[in-house]
Amino acid sequence: MARRREAYGAFYEGDFGLSALAARVHASAGPVDPQTVLGLAADVAGLGEGEGAVELGTDLRLLLDSAVPDEALRTVWRAATGGRFDPAGHGMDFRGWLRRFAEPYPARARERDSRYGSLFTPPVIDEADLREDVVTEIRASAAEGGAFAAPPFAGLPGALESIAMEADADLALRLLLRVLKVRRIAVGKEQYDRLMALDERLAYPGPLVYDDLAVRWPPVDPARRDAEGDFGLTALASRFAGPWHAHTPHEVLARAVADDETGQTPGSAAAVLLQDALRLLESPLPTTVIVTLWGAASERGYDIERAGADGREWLRTIAAACRGRLAEVAPDHRPGTLPVRTAHSGAVQDLLSELTPELARRTVSPHAHPLPGADVAEAVARVVAEVDPDLGLRLLVRLLAVLAVPLTEERYARFRALGERFGYGAWHVPEALELLVRND
Repeated sequence: MARRREAYGAFYEGDFGLSALAARVHASAGPVDPQTVLGLAADVAGLGEGEGAVELGTDLRLLLDSAVPDEALRTVWRAATGGRFDPAGHGMDFRGWLRRFAEPYPARARERDSRYGSLFTPPVIDEADLREDVVTEIRASAAEGGAFAAPPFAGLPGALESIAMEADADLALRLLLRVLKVRRIAVGKEQYDRLMALDERLAYPGPLVYDDLAVRWPPVDPARRDAEGDFGLTALASRFAGPWHAHTPHEVLARAVADDETGQTPGSAAAVLLQDALRLLESPLPTTVIVTLWGAASERGYDIERAGADGREWLRTIAAACRGRLAEVAPDHRPGTLPVRTAHSGAVQDLLSELTPELARRTVSPHAHPLPGADVAEAVARVVAEVDPDLGLRLLVRLLAVLAVPLTEERYARFRALGERFGYGAWHVPEALELLVRND
């Protein structure tokens, strides 16, 4: 029976189906008997406003209709639940238990739901490629050492492969992830990235992979650009845009320094923000220029002067928050400013010069403490020339978004190309500028 693929992220916030049941069995307090498992299964079936019954019934039928040996199914189930429930301990063979267990959850197709149809498109999966990729991850985990297949789970890799090849690769992947989490087996960064790529291909809810998964992260390195979107000072400033905030400035700052993306080493967001703060602190820029830059990038959402601080004092506050975060999650990291990459300075200056007349016709926050666009453009130019063209480019991108400056296709393409040269993530420039491109 081939699984009918869904955009699972439309229905669930985390794991689902048989793997979600295994997680609940493992986490269950006290003894687990058949009745307990039935009660937990009802909880899993109720996920997604009752849609969970579809995936649970399909998972069970996939295993029952497969040629996977009973002992292989039992091995995977015991490993995925940490040995918390074994039907053999209650006088049942594994397939017999599955048949009885599956009775309330017959495999059925989901009724089309217009609430999600336009937002979430079911993925198109090449089943042979998926099986091959999942088997690769099973073997990569098995190659990590004895913890994965240690007694009493010596046949675990082969059993998971059998499920991937004979039943369903998606189900095998979710059970593999459950085993890794239950047995606290860490994966390397390269494998983690592959697992997250599978997550995207299968339209999983993101936490299904990364929640509780142990990862051997590489050391924090602010030179490594692995954020998909904006980062550093401009990302922090954008959090302050808007007239109303539910959190104090220091709470916003604390959230920003801890906001590592799912593919980043913990502490990465703090490390790159610290670089920006240190560059400006150590620069020859007057404090008034720093105040102008912050006011523009934050759309006056947090006026540091009215709050009683000058630009460098605010940068020192940012730097202290970054160091605090790094001391907590990456105590071996030794912060320091990296060499400035000047190779593309001229290209950044050219774009800024061309756009300065458009910027000069606009005003940041025109109705409350206005900042003339010409003053901000001059401040950005000084960053490009005297501090760091990378930071200058990010400030220019942010300023164009704040002031809604229209762009030609040609200029937008130049921004995209410069972003790639500086190592920006795939969504950094498009998120800020794509809607500004004129099609006429």
